[in-house]
Amino acid sequence: MQKRIAVVVVTLAFLVVGSIVRTQSSDPWIGTWKVNLEKSTYSPGPKPTVAATVKIEPAAGGIKTTLDATTPEGQATHQETVGNFDGKDNPVKGALAPNTTNALKRIDARTFQVMGKVDGKPGVTTKATVSADGKTMTAMQTGKNAQGQSLKNVIVLDKQ
Repeated sequence: MQKRIAVVVVTLAFLVVGSIVRTQSSDPWIGTWKVNLEKSTYSPGPKPTVAATVKIEPAAGGIKTTLDATTPEGQATHQETVGNFDGKDNPVKGALAPNTTNALKRIDARTFQVMGKVDGKPGVTTKATVSADGKTMTAMQTGKNAQGQSLKNVIVLDKQ
């Protein structure tokens, strides 16, 4: 009897995890995205990268985001964050500023928000929306940069 209960519990666990992954996989932002620098605008400038790719993957209850970029000086950067859409702070591995966190919040089926913080203080809010055809993501950023200047960036990403 205990063996049957264990088999049922394990089977249910696989079904629940499978349904979570299937649901997350249907999120339009899942995939690999390349920043389109020609269509993106940065205020104040200059553009912080000469190339950037963002990979968004399903992770238990949320997403894993990997950002690989090259600075104008030719330095390669790599950042990773794993988080749920619960508004809680998640550490950013590889961030240029120490103690950087991101908090995720789902807005609707095609939009999510990321609140970036350094040392617990809000810095940049990013609202990312995927187009109806799923080929373009537009990330609107507002807040303060590291120098304390107000910023308003519009970053356009193309699905790869």
